[in-house]
Amino acid sequence: MVRRVAVVGAGSSGLACIKICVDEGLEPICFESSDDIGGLWKFKESPEQERSSIYRSLVTNTSKEMMCFSDFPMPPDYPNYLHNTQLMQYFRLYAEHFGLHRYINFQTTVRSVTQRPDFSLSGQWDVVTVNRNGEEEKHVFDAVLVCSGHYIHPALPLSDFPGHEMFSGRCFHSWEYKDADACRGKRVVVVGIGNSGGDIAVEISRSAKKTFLSTREGAWVIGRMSDNGLPLDMTAINRLNNVLMSLLPQSLTNWSAERAVNQKYDHKLYCLRPRHRLLDKRPLINDDIPGQILHGALVLKPNLKSFKDSGVVFEDGTVEEDIDAVVFCTGYHVNFPFLPPALSDGPQGELTLYKRLFPPSLLQPTLAVMGLFQTKGPIMPIVEMQARWAAKVFTGLSRLPSKEEMLEVMKSDMKRKMKSYPCPRQAVLQVDYIPYLDFMADKVGVRPNFLTLLLRDPVLWWKVIFGPCTPYQYRLTGPGQWAGARQAILTQWERVTQPFRTRVVPEPDSGPSFLFSRWLLMLGGAVVTAVLMSKNETFPVPQGAARILDRCKIFWRDSWFTG
Repeated sequence: MVRRVAVVGAGSSGLACIKICVDEGLEPICFESSDDIGGLWKFKESPEQERSSIYRSLVTNTSKEMMCFSDFPMPPDYPNYLHNTQLMQYFRLYAEHFGLHRYINFQTTVRSVTQRPDFSLSGQWDVVTVNRNGEEEKHVFDAVLVCSGHYIHPALPLSDFPGHEMFSGRCFHSWEYKDADACRGKRVVVVGIGNSGGDIAVEISRSAKKTFLSTREGAWVIGRMSDNGLPLDMTAINRLNNVLMSLLPQSLTNWSAERAVNQKYDHKLYCLRPRHRLLDKRPLINDDIPGQILHGALVLKPNLKSFKDSGVVFEDGTVEEDIDAVVFCTGYHVNFPFLPPALSDGPQGELTLYKRLFPPSLLQPTLAVMGLFQTKGPIMPIVEMQARWAAKVFTGLSRLPSKEEMLEVMKSDMKRKMKSYPCPRQAVLQVDYIPYLDFMADKVGVRPNFLTLLLRDPVLWWKVIFGPCTPYQYRLTGPGQWAGARQAILTQWERVTQPFRTRVVPEPDSGPSFLFSRWLLMLGGAVVTAVLMSKNETFPVPQGAARILDRCKIFWRDSWFTG
């Protein structure tokens, strides 16, 4: 029977896994190579080998209500999008509230995770670690949760660009980037238009002499702010939209979304427009790229082709001279050197995972890899649900399909994703936010029953169906039910608006209400319209007055239902 569970890493995923294991009656032991929790979100002045690294100004691109843990809302006074230091504060509150520190061994690196000789029967693992004193220790665990992340080994493709050896400027990966101080007054090229590339290009462009953003195919750029200044994900990620997206023709939904985005700034005019449609791939979340392009601080360029002594050549043949630095925002190699090589049996040596979680080749499902996916939504709620499902599988309360069935599902998922992501390495990572959460919630037994909810609590049903799909929905019922989930859903918009309340906003002078004025104008417009339409008609005044009144009634009725 599974009891002892090794958790590799104490970032956001590791903290969730520790807490879920405790909830399920398991005994987690976490190994964290650094001296603190937080993982990726722990900023350090200098990058450290074999660890993730972030830049000083990094802010979340998902809002606090959407990305929080499902039974621990963020404090109401937190801003809707958090700076990395504020997110670290939240992790500390979470760890302290649930007493997670006592399960973590800091400055302890996992060197290897291997199957025991009797694995086919026991499902156990030999785990070798190295502590802060350099001493090697051996452990036996019933299960393993891998939470070490995949932003550790930078992909720096210098060999793809001829002439880089002779380039007089500096070439480096975004993993090394901390702030724009070293780029002040210089001419800089940023390669790659992912979220990091967008952030770094904008930040550098504020103080550099000139900044060029090189992209292979462009991107759809969407800001964090939606209508009325509300967080984008709070208005976009809901169950109604999810149903509509599955029912309506994809060409129609893409047209509608692209039209809305282009009304803010024309992506063709700004040289941003990619070949793919907006909803086919994940967009770039950035508030400032259009503004920096508008006043010339940032210039969009095609893909980098080669280097010159002091400049660069782009694929369209244009050349930019006197380049001081090139920042490569070109992603990371996904690598877990401590895991058995046999698990990395994909076509290009990558991990193969059923539902982006379980290696199908294992005879016993006692190992899960957390967070190795990409989605159009927040990461933390999905990882938390992955942990809940993995714990159920470890304890035998949920069973996986046979190896053959898992491989067939993986093949089908891959075929579907390849339609939007022609690159297999990208396609395999994609998951659909709400459907993926609901699938795992079914396995755990915590997916909301919408019919029951409608009959018992119609107010809550309305919030769940038409409101944002916040993580609290998966704590309303079933194993791990949280008594505060209903109230958290009902008050989620209050926590969104609270950080805005920083001054008393004066009310307008009293006078005729807006509603009254509106209807008065509409009535007047109806009268004028009726008069104009009937001015050439010859009929007695009483009959004309009756017609005008009828037309006013029609205008009033239509305005009521369409206004």
